[in-house]
Amino acid sequence: MRPLEGIRVVALEHAVAAPICSRHMADLGADVIKIERPGEGDFARAYDSYVHGQASFFVWLNRGKRSVTLDLKHPDAAKLLERLIGTADVLLQNLAPGAAARLGLSHADLAPRHPKLIVCDISGYGESGPFANKKAYDLLIQAESGLISVTGTEETPSRVGISAADIATGMYALSGILAALVRRGRTGAGANVKIAMLDALAEWMMYPLYRTAYGRSPMPRLPTSHPALAPYGAHQTKDGQVIFGLQNEREWVTFCAKVLERPELATDRRFGNNTARREHRLELTALIEDYFADMTSIDVVKKLDAAGIANGRLNEPADVWEHVQFTARDRWREIDTAGGPVRALLPPFTFTDVEAAMGDVPALGEHTDAVLGELGYAPEEVRALHAAGAV
Repeated sequence: MRPLEGIRVVALEHAVAAPICSRHMADLGADVIKIERPGEGDFARAYDSYVHGQASFFVWLNRGKRSVTLDLKHPDAAKLLERLIGTADVLLQNLAPGAAARLGLSHADLAPRHPKLIVCDISGYGESGPFANKKAYDLLIQAESGLISVTGTEETPSRVGISAADIATGMYALSGILAALVRRGRTGAGANVKIAMLDALAEWMMYPLYRTAYGRSPMPRLPTSHPALAPYGAHQTKDGQVIFGLQNEREWVTFCAKVLERPELATDRRFGNNTARREHRLELTALIEDYFADMTSIDVVKKLDAAGIANGRLNEPADVWEHVQFTARDRWREIDTAGGPVRALLPPFTFTDVEAAMGDVPALGEHTDAVLGELGYAPEEVRALHAAGAV
């Protein structure tokens, strides 16, 4: 039995934050019913057409769900949604600010009729305060949270290359919902879980926030180095570069003796502790790269591995797609989409007794009629709803 088998999730979702949450729930066995706008659907369906003519974002985030089209402003659709929510354990939404409340879908509206329902509301900035009604997208939250200020080169701040704010928000939403389900199992009571994108990413930013607030030390932008540790990052070799990192003084002593073959550097006043090494980072980097100058990257990695020093390769997405570690651990599966089969990685959580569901990616409205049938609508009623534009 998968952990969430028997749990139904109704998702009024779009883009990334809520869909990544509900997709993980689908992988865990939940019945996720994705509500989409008739004719258009989740606007992430149109972000690009890289995967057999479909959007890479949508294929990534929506496997294993059932797509039901519903015009939320249509009175017949409102009745249908009420019936559907009555069968659900979780209602997840990341609609525009205030939209759920205007539709009568707030926890305060629903709880009297559905006391066991868990409602998860995702917003940009929270539901109070001066930013409550501002729209929020990933790039904007990366900026507001300070993430962009600590990312990039010394000269140019940069957006993180993935949807970090959305992903952080979705994963906290998943954690909150799972916690609410555990508590409901003990008490029988539903809950209202609220996740703000700004809160989620600010949590990830606490190291630079603490450093700046209490240490009066602004975060430097070091594209392939660590702001707190040295040596830690990319170093040039004869034919490229190698990325490695040291976490403590024991590793520093080992690095000096077994990699650089200069044990005396371990007690050099310039490099004798991490603070000193950080202050003399440029000098230390030059010294290391001078030693690596006649060595290939493969040779350096062999020395690092022999010394037990953590290191990694600067891979491109194409390299990760063919990463030997995924193949060796049998992490790839094949799922179906409207455009044809695609490879998909198993989710990071792995149960030893059961595999993730890894369902197909739904076409827009693919499951509308089936779900309506499950709710007790007769075929002629379903045809009438289609004719009226409610679904």
